[in-house]
Amino acid sequence: MSIEKTHDGEPSGAGASGLMGAPGPSGRFGEFGGRFVPESLVPACIGLEEAFADAWADPEYRARLDGLLASYAGRPTPVTECSRLSERLGVRVLLKREDLAHTGSHKINNVLGQALLAERMGKKRLIAETGAGQHGVASATAAALLGLDCVVYMGEVDVERQALNVFRMRLLGAEVRPVSSGSRTLKDAVNDALRDWVASVETTHYCLGSVMGPHPYPYMVRQFQRVVGDEALGQCRALLGGRDPDVVVACIGGGSNAAGTFAGFVDTAAALVGVEAAGGAALGNGLPGVVHGMRSQFLQDEMGQVLEAHSISAGLDYPGIGPEHAYLAAIGRASYHAVDDGEVLQAFQLLARTEGIIPALEPAHAVAWLVRAAASGQLAAGSTALLTMSGRGDKDVEQVMEMLA
Repeated sequence: MSIEKTHDGEPSGAGASGLMGAPGPSGRFGEFGGRFVPESLVPACIGLEEAFADAWADPEYRARLDGLLASYAGRPTPVTECSRLSERLGVRVLLKREDLAHTGSHKINNVLGQALLAERMGKKRLIAETGAGQHGVASATAAALLGLDCVVYMGEVDVERQALNVFRMRLLGAEVRPVSSGSRTLKDAVNDALRDWVASVETTHYCLGSVMGPHPYPYMVRQFQRVVGDEALGQCRALLGGRDPDVVVACIGGGSNAAGTFAGFVDTAAALVGVEAAGGAALGNGLPGVVHGMRSQFLQDEMGQVLEAHSISAGLDYPGIGPEHAYLAAIGRASYHAVDDGEVLQAFQLLARTEGIIPALEPAHAVAWLVRAAASGQLAAGSTALLTMSGRGDKDVEQVMEMLA
């Protein structure tokens, strides 16, 4: 039986720190979040929460993490002005270039933080789930750097369509375990990783890749990723003469790149826009439910059974969304939209041909929404949009080539 551990009498709002602050001990963002886990994992979650709080308050830990982000991951990543795309759309487009970070995506920010935390806790083994493979590659990279064992769970469908990333993980010394259950995609990889964690919790840290799962993961991962938004806020103000963008856009699967970006701009007047895959639009088509240790929005049938998601991109092929995103949608601070595979393919090519930047299919969803919003007038001519380019497209070129053949 799954249970939730909370603290009696605690308010269920976003916490004393305010919007996108700490959620409080229950891990609740409004009605979303929480800790729904088997009894055997309750001590591990509580221990991780305490370890993270202790590390985050430790200047030595923070200095070591910041040092690795700078000297190893390549931070800060730049903001790039897209002059030709801007002229095409009639909207000024800026890209936050997480595709230029080591391993090719924003995932390295979170993984370095969690790997250092695992080392601090005395855990010698990392396990991770991955869809597009970028989190798996980042986990394998950090494990190699720190001398940790690493096992990555990946759905068989994703193993096939992301063969290059599978090879990269194995080259880095990780064991990749294909998952054959269910839809054989990201949801099922999470299931198998959780089963492993239950069986090996004494020696293993589950390096969860997005702002999802039981508390403290949604908050912890967002804190590791907020470097994206904090950097972008200062960079945009320097570029825009002290002003903020009119809109900040990011793709959403579980939602870590978006949460990290939004955290930097949530207290500004910028509109926050998350873009889901049409076949996995948990906020557009989902209902509240409990899956993977959290209460959030999920695609489900009338009996409450989780439905299979579909996306051209392995990283967005997930039937739910992180609980903080569900909360931001519920209070109206962020809006969430869906684009289909055809729009994504067109956007993938458009950015490549106008700016010489080949995006991963995941952030191509954000580009697709930007194209649509500019064409429809949803974004006024002359508006400024910051878009988080969460990953580069090397991993997707072969798949796109086959689809366009």
